[in-house]
Amino acid sequence: MTLQDPNVQIGPRLPGVPEITNIASFLPAGAAARPDAAAVVVPGKRPGEWQSTSYAELEALSNRIANGLASEGVVKGMHACVFVKPGPELIAITYALFKLGAVPVLADPGMGRERLLAAVERVAPEIFIGIPLAHAVRSVFSAAFQSVQLFVTVGMRLGWSGITLKKMIAREPGTFEIEPTASTDAAAILFTSGSTGPPKGVLYTHGMFHAQVLALKALYDFEPGEVDLACFPLFALFDIAFGMTSVFPDMDATKPAKCDPAKIARAIEESGATTSFGSPAIWRRVLPYCHDQGYKLPGLKRLLMAGAPVPPDLIQRAHAVLSMDADVFTPYGATEALPVASIAGREVAPGLLDAMKNGAGTCVGEAAPGIEIRLIKISDAPIATWSDDLVVALGEMGEVCVRGPVVTEIYAGEEEHTRAAKIHAADGSVWHRMGDIGRFDAQGRLWFLGRKSHRLQTETGNRMPVPVENIFNLHPRVYRTALVGIGPKGSETPLLVVEAIPGEYPKGETMTQGFIMQLRDIGRRVPRSADIEHFLFHEAFPVDPRHNAKIHREELKAWAERQVL
Repeated sequence: MTLQDPNVQIGPRLPGVPEITNIASFLPAGAAARPDAAAVVVPGKRPGEWQSTSYAELEALSNRIANGLASEGVVKGMHACVFVKPGPELIAITYALFKLGAVPVLADPGMGRERLLAAVERVAPEIFIGIPLAHAVRSVFSAAFQSVQLFVTVGMRLGWSGITLKKMIAREPGTFEIEPTASTDAAAILFTSGSTGPPKGVLYTHGMFHAQVLALKALYDFEPGEVDLACFPLFALFDIAFGMTSVFPDMDATKPAKCDPAKIARAIEESGATTSFGSPAIWRRVLPYCHDQGYKLPGLKRLLMAGAPVPPDLIQRAHAVLSMDADVFTPYGATEALPVASIAGREVAPGLLDAMKNGAGTCVGEAAPGIEIRLIKISDAPIATWSDDLVVALGEMGEVCVRGPVVTEIYAGEEEHTRAAKIHAADGSVWHRMGDIGRFDAQGRLWFLGRKSHRLQTETGNRMPVPVENIFNLHPRVYRTALVGIGPKGSETPLLVVEAIPGEYPKGETMTQGFIMQLRDIGRRVPRSADIEHFLFHEAFPVDPRHNAKIHREELKAWAERQVL
């Protein structure tokens, strides 16, 4: 890391990405290097049984799918919505589309029917590949799929139009010549989680994917032969590039907060997992289970948690079950730019931990390889052209802006959102506005203070929620909190909404007031939270569909105002 000035942070240099690169090339390379090694592993029919697909088998399946799609008229540049469960078919189909130069469109079914249909309609896909349930839905809501020319069913086709995957690839060869693509060619459209607005389709290029592989490798030293417990299925696409095995546990990937912790712990042990990437919501279930059962996870070398701020106590719980040479990493980024920064759990020394607990915010670490970070003045208005005058003064908080080879430049078909989030520099590069507010410390580390759209606009200025929430989250009966503003913008009054841990929701006025008194006592110990006087209890926070960890604060704000105004 090189610190240029207090409000600029630049990560280590990344190797350049070839001008001609297709992200699909990592699969045949893996099949050539380790043909018999497991590429994808999924649960079998009985507990303790696992079904494995080797790299050679996955490569052959992907090639047959690519040939089948080509026979059906799929060519470079076409968009293909993919709604397939985690497993070898998902990976093979996605890589087949990469090989063709087609553009897979990947969205979370959990984002809600109306939002999902609107997202699909905006992208206007020519191909729809999905399980029977996905086809049943699209048959009922056909207006959103009028652009689709080819329907492929993964499983049994039940009366709707199109062809089954099985029939499409039945006579296709297991070899395929990958379509040459430039690093600037479209590779995929990945939808944001929609935690602070409608889900947006982020356009990835082959060069961006390649740069992500290089950056993640530099940060976490993934090695061929390692085993990843893929609690976030899309990360398995990177496993192929690292020559690792992707193990999909027995869980509903759209509801990570409801996973069975016993199944996750067993999957880690039975698969020999060395790494895992997933939402904090998963580990808030798995780690207490491990503690209660006296269960250790000695085989894990690294545990990556992302999707929302990771509370310090969760990192401490993880260290209690990991070996001494293993660690927890909390990569910071977004669908539009990943990785942006990272910090290792064992770097969070007592002094840093105390600062987080006393209202400094959440430290997300130093800039990732290839990334430049700057903080700009807080504004909701679009900014067309970059100027150094935008950068905040020393010590001020500001909106996090990033640029680098892993930073996407546009939203697909969404010019208004692109204008709101992108700033063009004179050298042709593009800055992405993360929509997060942060600050740098004296060591050049970035601290996350909350989303820009979640700031409280009070009579004394902007107030960020995360530093305050970290203080109250220390209460042993608190699961999580959300600081919201009630009243009109510019004169909002802070109010803390509290979700208690299961079984601790206060019943009756006496218990409620007693809980509030304890919270006030905690808040008054720290200047940043001493003025918080208003509290409400909510049984279950609304959260994003992808990670089940990002709090939908706009909904909580509206709910809180209904309670008190």
